[in-house]
Amino acid sequence: MRVSKAQAQANREHIVQTASAIFRERGFDGVGVADLMAAAGFTHGGFYKHFGSKADLMAEASANSLTQSLISAEALSIQDFIDVYVSRDHRDGRATGCTMAALCGDAARQSGDLKSAFAEGIERMLQMLGEKYPTGPDAPAGEAREKMIDLLARAVGAIVLSRACPDDSALADEILAVCHAEMTASLSTSK
Repeated sequence: MRVSKAQAQANREHIVQTASAIFRERGFDGVGVADLMAAAGFTHGGFYKHFGSKADLMAEASANSLTQSLISAEALSIQDFIDVYVSRDHRDGRATGCTMAALCGDAARQSGDLKSAFAEGIERMLQMLGEKYPTGPDAPAGEAREKMIDLLARAVGAIVLSRACPDDSALADEILAVCHAEMTASLSTSK
């Protein structure tokens, strides 16, 4: 049975969304094409009608989820971003959380296309956060960007370190609490 172009596009988007969540939960190497397609409700054989390779899907799914993270963060102030990002809910929500925290370590060992998707997503997040950073008229050029690179690196690092600890570990919560407090304090001292 032939599928319309519109249905084929909808199927592709569903596969990308499904893969995005599964990759964030299990990592790029933690799931195979057959399992991805089964989770999306399709057969393994249909994969190559949509994608040239698993690496192609990884890049597209990452770009998609990085865009979704940006859209979610756009409505937040910088303090709200810290509150939402450096939290136990985000830490525990691997499949629904930020792609950077879930997959940056994996991306470092992948293709140039995947790294480019991450670089673009990180750049867009930095630009958006930088636009929200309050700087005075005498602020040095690039101050907002430098502060947001530091903030984003701390936020991602806090989630990565916390996730590396056992779920019920006091250290996991301590990492989040200390990083949250330090990031919030750095915002108030830089105004």
